[in-house]
This record gives sequence, C-alpha cells and structure tokens, in this order.
Amino acid sequence: MRVQVVKEVSTGDAKKTNKWELCFQWCNYIFDDGSLEQGYRFIWRKPGGALQPARGQARLPSIEQATSLMNDAKKEGWGERVG
Repeated sequence: MRVQVVKEVSTGDAKKTNKWELCFQWCNYIFDDGSLEQGYRFIWRKPGGALQPARGQARLPSIEQATSLMNDAKKEGWGERVG
C-alpha cells in the first residue's frame, strides 16, 4: 500500500522550529491491486520535516490538540469529507 497526502494541517513547522509536530492529514490509500480508499490520519513529523510512520498509530498528546487540528481542517474546507 502507498499513501498519498492530499491535504495537511499541523501544530507547527518542523523545518523551522526543529521540533516534532503532530499532523492531521486527508490521504489517498492506494493498494497494490490499484484500488483506492480515502481517509484521515494523525502522524508525527520529525524535526527537519520527515514523517514518522508508526505502524498505524500516532500518540495524541491531548483531545484538545486533536480537536484543534480537526477544526483547522474544517476551516480550510476539507475536514468533513467522507472516504
């Protein structure tokens, strides 16, 4: 499976701050057979900007931070999509 990020909001800019940042993403999940599903995910970005895959799990520091990112996605117009 391959993941293609379509839209993203985050808690900061890892490249500028040199700190970890939590990201909320709208993605295309492209499977080996060519089928496609869409959905959301939380994922961490390392200092410097690389993503940190964690076998489908991302630690969420608080419900407030997760809710804030989801609200940011709604404000940008992509937070209420259905996969």
